Amino acid sequence: MIRRLLQLYLGLAAYGFAIALMVRAELGLSPWDVFHQGLSRVTPLSHGLIVNLVGLGLLLLWIPLRIRPGLGTISNVLVIGTAADLALAILPSVETLALRWLMVASAVIIIGLASGAYISANFGPGPRDGLMTGLVARTGWSVRRVRAAIELTVLGAGWALGGIVGPGTLLYALAIGPAVHMALGLFKRAPKDAPRLSADVTP
Repeated sequence: MIRRLLQLYLGLAAYGFAIALMVRAELGLSPWDVFHQGLSRVTPLSHGLIVNLVGLGLLLLWIPLRIRPGLGTISNVLVIGTAADLALAILPSVETLALRWLMVASAVIIIGLASGAYISANFGPGPRDGLMTGLVARTGWSVRRVRAAIELTVLGAGWALGGIVGPGTLLYALAIGPAVHMALGLFKRAPKDAPRLSADVTP
């Protein structure tokens, strides 16, 4: 249990740190973070607080989908955005293009490892993942179709609000699936008492 809790909270904190890296790189964000950044630009709220509040709001959508949150779900809402804001407070802006690309690449790797850690801890899905799997169950659509619909919607809304869409967004879209898949494989080779892994999803 202690190992699983460490996996959960270290994974969530690392995920928040990786979000901050991508924000500081200014080369584009993941679809959800384009949405979060867009909201932060039209409100007085910080990026991390928006991450937490959006997660909390999504939990309300779980009610008609009849999904029950777990410890990992609640922790996701509280930890990722908070860790992102703490990291943004200490990470400086960077002008060197090569260093900015290194930050984006590092962020994708960290998010892959962080996702593998908290997913394999098996304390419940994040609010965005739960929305996706709940819609799959209710609509009968494929995971790929539902995920694409959700992410294109938040990407478009975030871009309209001023969120940054750029080459980093494309790199994230292409690389995050393989990164999470490889990380889950690493954690799957953990001790035999490790919990059964859930679906390949990210916060």
